[in-house]
Amino acid sequence: MTRTPGMRRDTENTGRTGPRPAAVAPGPAGPRAASVPPGAGQPEHSGRRLVAQDVLERSPVVANNTMNRGRGLAGVNSYARELGFDPLAHLLSRPACPSWLDLCSGEGRALHEAVSVLPADAVVTGVDLVGPMAPLPAPPGLERVVASVASWTPERTYALVTCVHGLHYVGDQLGLLARAASWVTDDGLLVAHFDPDSIRWADGAPAGRAAVRALRAAGYEYAPRHHRLTLRGGRTAELPFRYLGGDPAAGPNYTGQPAVASFYTPA
Repeated sequence: MTRTPGMRRDTENTGRTGPRPAAVAPGPAGPRAASVPPGAGQPEHSGRRLVAQDVLERSPVVANNTMNRGRGLAGVNSYARELGFDPLAHLLSRPACPSWLDLCSGEGRALHEAVSVLPADAVVTGVDLVGPMAPLPAPPGLERVVASVASWTPERTYALVTCVHGLHYVGDQLGLLARAASWVTDDGLLVAHFDPDSIRWADGAPAGRAAVRALRAAGYEYAPRHHRLTLRGGRTAELPFRYLGGDPAAGPNYTGQPAVASFYTPA
């Protein structure tokens, strides 16, 4: 993901961070969330001041350089463990050209490992705000994109879409999930970690249960024990929430790491 509206491919690290800027009014929302006027979106009772996505992306919590840095395909610290299945075996079992989109891919170690085994016609794409700290030449079949998942959109669909603990650092989590549902092939699979406790109403009250109900109604399955969302088969998804802004000072979530809280009103 990038901290600017554009995106870069296979370029140097953009992980510089600075002090958290002063709070600003929320900026424009994604395609499936209504925008709010300047100055709106500040919770009246939560005691939090919300910030827009571009400000979130400059905060040390979001523009971190540790997420998914050492995580490989298999083993103790791996995608297989976090996702509950082996993504490489899943891709190899498909009859057609394998394709994998990994959102918030970090160093992309798992992707590098995958393309070395997958067929030559495989398409593997990693999208990350910071990108690799020490980028290696991308092998054939691997596309590395430094961009913000809040604004980036793929040019194709994928048989497998993953987001391993990446939603914890996205402002409009529900907007991204609505958009990502259409990035999956008709027989594809999307798996993402999701923390309902990070979803709040404008006054700071918990909105996680309402969010999970809406996600399930849109076709997502949610496994609370593992904090995993699963979507089988791509589709158009509409979620009845309007994004107001995010709070990078929300504190640690279930992972024990600082994360963003996302604030909404009913659409």
